[in-house]
Amino acid sequence: MKLNIAVLPGDGAGPEVIAQAVKVLKAIAMEFNHVFNFTNGIVGASAIDKTGSPLPEETITLCENSDAVLFGAIGNTSYDLDPNTKIRPEQGLLGLRKSLGLYANIRPVIAYEDLLNKSSLKKRQIKDTDILIYRELTGGIYFGDKILSQDGNKASDICEYNRYEIERIAHLAFKAAQTRKGKLALVDKANVLESSRLWRRVVQELAPQYPDVNVDYLFIDNAAVELIINPRQFDVILTENMFGDILSEEASVIVGSIGLLASASIGEKHAMFEPIHGAYTKGANKGIANPIASILSAAMLLEHFGLDDEAALVREGVDKSIKLQITTPDLNTKYDHITTTKVGDFIEDFINNPDETNLNFTNIHLGQSTII
Repeated sequence: MKLNIAVLPGDGAGPEVIAQAVKVLKAIAMEFNHVFNFTNGIVGASAIDKTGSPLPEETITLCENSDAVLFGAIGNTSYDLDPNTKIRPEQGLLGLRKSLGLYANIRPVIAYEDLLNKSSLKKRQIKDTDILIYRELTGGIYFGDKILSQDGNKASDICEYNRYEIERIAHLAFKAAQTRKGKLALVDKANVLESSRLWRRVVQELAPQYPDVNVDYLFIDNAAVELIINPRQFDVILTENMFGDILSEEASVIVGSIGLLASASIGEKHAMFEPIHGAYTKGANKGIANPIASILSAAMLLEHFGLDDEAALVREGVDKSIKLQITTPDLNTKYDHITTTKVGDFIEDFINNPDETNLNFTNIHLGQSTII
């Protein structure tokens, strides 16, 4: 298979983690005789510095003409500290989602057996957790009209949805549930918000088309509590934009590090793959950023194009790195000198030598080949 992939490293630790994802994809291409062409573009704070825009037209064109987009992270604390800044790095990501029509964000949440002790929650609560979050991505309060009064003392953000926007992602979530445990939970705030009541009505109308899927309805506040108390009760979670953003961030507590959570953003014509973590500016260029979420995002890219064996091999490499503690300091205190690059090197080597299982720790420490 030949794929043209737009690579948007972004800001902070984004370039470091995305470099490992590209490294892994190149190893897959070599192992399975694919052709993956990578072209870099700029977005976020780095794009503002160079062009004055967080999403230059050249970047949009690059992404539109590519088969897929591999995204790093965007953000800069200097913008976060100034609420009066009109141009922000995050506008680049929101604009890209809108320009490419990426309406469905898919976020797996899996509790790895070897990392159960890294979670802030008790092992018995999180063991065997396997959740798929479907978050609507181009509507709601993030994209609604934003109004600030002339005197600057009153502001509003409109949360708006239409039936079509809800139906198209609901169908995806129902179909995903059919291939899993047959459970879907709609998370809304239908007791207060009119937009949530529309979500609930639409999902209730669609449910009879999927008789093999059991649907639960939870308010966002209750769902946030239940996700911590008993995450194993969930299979597929369907929700709107802001609630999905919050719940998927909360889910990082379950797995032990936000550096493990990957995502795919899907539209009618385009798809983008990215870790859910931010730019982690304070950890940039220190070799401590966890690249696993970015690498798992690359696995989701492969799955999107039907390359299931290739994706499975990447996931095996990730599992092996976790089992052998070839991980960055957020997960590993025993070998705290294992860097972002060394994690990528290990998974790359695993792909090239999947049948070899003996780890040479001396070579890992030296940054050389990881498999013997």
